[in-house]
Amino acid sequence: MLLIALTGMVQVLTEHWRQGSALLGGSLLVAAVLRGVLPPQRAGLLAIRGRVVDVICYTGFGIAVLLLALTITRGSLTVG
Repeated sequence: MLLIALTGMVQVLTEHWRQGSALLGGSLLVAAVLRGVLPPQRAGLLAIRGRVVDVICYTGFGIAVLLLALTITRGSLTVG
């Protein structure tokens, strides 16, 4: 999961916004699955609150980031 997020950040930093954002959203969805299936002792830093709350938050944020990635149409960010 961390490798997916790191790859997404590298994509964003190299101006591949859509691919990088999609990878970041995907890593949040992977985190949701891992939080749902791993026992509390193995969840580590994925366990912030209760299991249900964590899975809902990770899933919601992952879907939101993926939907935002679909709306990115330009190759680079410009001001003005």
